[in-house]
Order: sequence, then C-alpha cells, then structure tokens
Amino acid sequence: MSLRKNALRIKRKSVIPGFGITMGFSLLYISLLVLIPISMIFLNTSHMGLKSFWEVVYTERVLASLKLSFGTSFLAAIVNVFFGVLMAWVLVRYSFPGRRLIDGLIDLPFALPTAVAGITLTTLYAENGWIGKLFVPLGLKISYTPLGITLALIFISFPFVVRTIQPVLESIDLEAEEAAACLGATRFQTFYKIIIPELLPAIITGFALAFARALGEYGSVVFIAGNMPMKTEIAPLLIRTKLEQYDFAGATALAAVMLIISFIMILFINLTQWWASNRDEG
Repeated sequence: MSLRKNALRIKRKSVIPGFGITMGFSLLYISLLVLIPISMIFLNTSHMGLKSFWEVVYTERVLASLKLSFGTSFLAAIVNVFFGVLMAWVLVRYSFPGRRLIDGLIDLPFALPTAVAGITLTTLYAENGWIGKLFVPLGLKISYTPLGITLALIFISFPFVVRTIQPVLESIDLEAEEAAACLGATRFQTFYKIIIPELLPAIITGFALAFARALGEYGSVVFIAGNMPMKTEIAPLLIRTKLEQYDFAGATALAAVMLIISFIMILFINLTQWWASNRDEG
C-alpha cells in the first residue's frame, strides 16, 4: 500500500514545477526580508556584552515604555477579540441592508495611513474634540493618556480578528446547532459548547495577530500618546528617540528585548492554538 502511495506521489505533477527551485526562492525571500534583518539585531547587540546590555535595558524609562507598550497592546487585543467575534457573527449569520458596506469598512484600517488615523483620533478625543469633550464633565481624559493609546491600537488591529474568525464561522455547519436545539440545549449552551470550541483556534490566532500588530504600531500612536517619558512613551517611540540621539546600541538593545518577549508570547499562543486544535480532533 505504501509503495502504491509513493508511486502516486511521484506521478503527481505540481502546478508549479521544480520543488528545488521554488523552495530555494522561498528560502531566499524569507531570509532577505525576515531572517537576516532579525539576526542583525542580535548581532549588533552581541557586541555590547551582557553587563552593558542589562544597564541599557534595566532603566526606569525603558521598563516604563515596555510596560506601556505590552499592556496597551494586550488590552487592545482582548477588546478586539470580544467585539471581533460579535462583528463576525453579525456579518455571517444575518442579512441586512448595508451589510456589504460594513464588511468593506472593516478593512479600512488596512488602507488608511496610520498617521492620518492618529491625527483623526487625537482631534476627536481631545478635550475640545467632538467626542472627547463629552467625557470632560466625567473627569475622563482620552487623548495623551494610556487610554488614548489603547484606543488607537484597537482601531488599527481590529480587522485582524474579524478576518480571522469570519471564514471559520462561515464553515460551521448549522445542522449541529439545530440538533442541539432539538435536544433541548439553550442558546447559551449551544454557543458555549458547539460554536466556541470551533472558533477557539481562530480566536487565538486573531488575538496573536492583533497583539503583534498593536505592539509594533508607531504612526497612529505617536500623535495621540503625547509622548511623555515615564507616562505615555511607547517602546517604538523610545527606539526612534535613541536613534535620533545616535544611541544605536541602546536602540538595538531595546529592539532585541521587544523581539524576544514578542517571540515568547507568540510561541506560547501558537502552542495553545495547536493544543486546542488537537483537542478538538481528539
């Protein structure tokens, strides 16, 4: 049986001929765009020495910027997961006038320049802005605060969650939900025990993409943040500040820390997604 399968694999013709050529171009492409630039970060950091690296990273200003960047990115991803599932559900399960328009508007943050988004959000949510002035009587300030940063990150990372969950939700068979209803399951039980397990890998993937996108955002945040050291200064801005001060070693060290922490978190999320997928198959 195995010989027959091997024979079929040999006879099977690929649409794009030449595994060696296509694989070689793929490795060259990913090396030039991803592997070599990332390796240069660690290569430049290695010349500093562990003591100098620790002195650069373990400063109050750097730690505050890292805490702000990771905290706001995590919060923005969590918010987008909740509303992303809700929006995907509405677009997939209901037909209503303007559905295609709303579906197209979700991709707007992909096309809109981040600087334009940052200026617009800052204007709207400033103390004298159309929306911001409504919160002034409540003593709530949005622009130039961590809340404003989170709002900007929610805006630019929202499409990743919706577009990840939407196709999975479309592929779920409605017969399983109908069978659960016939057996006496409530809507909440059907959603919790049938739909959520199917969506869980996509939800984790959407969270990871939204978190990664928000973590590296600069253009839309730099305007609404206020860029006050120790308060609203994000890590990407601090990296640029160090570069403008010709502190290349400090900028590289901070970039390496962000890269390592991001890789660990994304690896953990991918392992969780793999575990969820295997659990569902089992």
